[in-house]
Amino acid sequence: MTSGLRLALSWLTVLPVRTGPVDAAVARTAIALAPFAGLLLGVAATAVLFALTWLGAPGLLAGLLVVGLLALATRGMHLDGLADTADGLGCYGPPERALAVMRDGSAGPFAVVTLVVVLGAQAVSLAAIAGAGRWGAVVVALAAGRAAFAWCCRHGVPAARPEGLGALVAGSQPVAVPIAWTAFLTVAAAAATYDRPWLGPIGVLLSVGVVLLLVRHVRTRFGGVTGDVLGAAAEITVLLVLALASFH
Repeated sequence: MTSGLRLALSWLTVLPVRTGPVDAAVARTAIALAPFAGLLLGVAATAVLFALTWLGAPGLLAGLLVVGLLALATRGMHLDGLADTADGLGCYGPPERALAVMRDGSAGPFAVVTLVVVLGAQAVSLAAIAGAGRWGAVVVALAAGRAAFAWCCRHGVPAARPEGLGALVAGSQPVAVPIAWTAFLTVAAAAATYDRPWLGPIGVLLSVGVVLLLVRHVRTRFGGVTGDVLGAAAEITVLLVLALASFH
């Protein structure tokens, strides 16, 4: 378990965590424990958002700066996955063509528009959350984003490629793992949106539904999941949880 947690922190944050050999068992544990990395990122993001708000920064400026901080803290890995997935889903041709577009690495129009909308909406939501004082919602959102990995990697979901992160972790998670995380985060979300306790749970559960639809679609379009799909699922989940928590 310790090896898996170290790998999760090394994969998902910029923390200089030492890891040992990476095999399927360690990777499986890392995916199961990934929400702990999200909790750590969420605490850091909340602290910065609170400090900027306390110093008098405009809400949208504070939200944008926190979004930028999270991109740095995760090496932009999930944003890259979101962009590549958007381009892959937006292109024409067979699965091989879509996977080639995703592997290319350049950002097409679908990627640019998706990043602008998602990052902008996250920043606006963070501003509203700060204004409402629902600080815990940021922590829940970041943890839920990493819990989305387990939904993408549950038993029965194949990898789109025979190599890469997707091949290492696809189908590795018993469905009990994402269910347990979702149950915990649903309760936590209700507490985080204490003045409107239904908003947080709706955000968490809605994000699960969207991720399941995404996985279903990429299985048809790509033949399975990739590491990019995991990143896309994380960013979409963070957006949905933050957005619902920002409602008044």
